[in-house]
Amino acid sequence: MPHIGLVAVLVHDYDEAIAFYTDALGFELREDTDQGGGRRWVVVAPPGSTETAILLAKADGPGQQARVGDQTGGRVGLLLNTDDFARDHARMLAAGVEFEEEPRHEPYGSVAVFSDLYGNRWDLIQPVTGTA
Repeated sequence: MPHIGLVAVLVHDYDEAIAFYTDALGFELREDTDQGGGRRWVVVAPPGSTETAILLAKADGPGQQARVGDQTGGRVGLLLNTDDFARDHARMLAAGVEFEEEPRHEPYGSVAVFSDLYGNRWDLIQPVTGTA
């Protein structure tokens, strides 16, 4: 299997999720197709990415609603790679992204944990060449 195509992230509202991912994270809206009955197929991805993207999936029912923002039990569940940590960290801070910590410089790269608008935890990471 060559790659993972989509990763689903539960959201409360399509439009607020699109705004966060496109405005705060700088992702591109790749698809927004009405599926009827209030459902949409919404895909966002970092600019220039050619493989993995995120499917913004509106939570349906109390069980899914309870999981919005906690799909990984409080662990970092998504890692956003960058080729310029300082640039992207500064841009995201200016856009209102909330980082949980100051940037760290680890043997595997520069990293800082941030949360999306629902509380899902992410790493912004610039891997050391050859580690990712």
